[in-house]
Amino acid sequence: MKLAIMQPYFFPYIGYFQLMNLVDVMVIYDNIKYTKKGWINRNRILVNGKAEYFTLPLQSDSDHKNIIDRKISANFTKDKQKILNKIKEVYRKAPYFNECFSLVESCFNYNNYNLFDFIYNSLKSTAEYLSIRTKFRISSSIEIEHNLKSAAKVKEICKKLGAEIYVNPIGGLKLYDKKDFSISGIELKFLKTKDIVYKQFNYEFVPNLSIIDVMMFNSKEEIKSMLNEYELI
Repeated sequence: MKLAIMQPYFFPYIGYFQLMNLVDVMVIYDNIKYTKKGWINRNRILVNGKAEYFTLPLQSDSDHKNIIDRKISANFTKDKQKILNKIKEVYRKAPYFNECFSLVESCFNYNNYNLFDFIYNSLKSTAEYLSIRTKFRISSSIEIEHNLKSAAKVKEICKKLGAEIYVNPIGGLKLYDKKDFSISGIELKFLKTKDIVYKQFNYEFVPNLSIIDVMMFNSKEEIKSMLNEYELI
């Protein structure tokens, strides 16, 4: 069984969904600390040929709280409409705007403002849209010692769920060692996304934007093909 473990990201880039599509089970962390400078509650879309961030605003709270304990701002009703209007403005002439925007709008209108639940819903909804059948598990529901860190925690989750292969994005090359995992009976692989290029109106291509951008410009069949454009190292 192949397994991956990721933080919850809001409409992440296509590499996240390549990883999701590759494995049998994907564990989503809910009981780790929220990080301000990561991709948990923000991503990028194409605005006039350049990448521009959109962000889920959060209630002010301690930076030491876990993702599951953070909440989206009470003012989000107003803020989300600004974001949706921006997405509508910049993508309204994209070839797959109608079906993609319907998905995006439904995710933004999800009525649970718990940060983890909100993002988790968007990940499951996007996976369904892309016909990804991978099973999801929430990290806190797995009976392990949750105070473990880094590779030790990953290996314990793999053992608990019976995974023979653990797949991590290519950035994990500096974090995890194949020999270390092998000693524990786990084969460690790294997924490296190939260069994926598609037409973004008449602009010079801007890579690694939110999956929203991919879905606006490409059919589900084309995206299905893109999900296999990676190397396993």
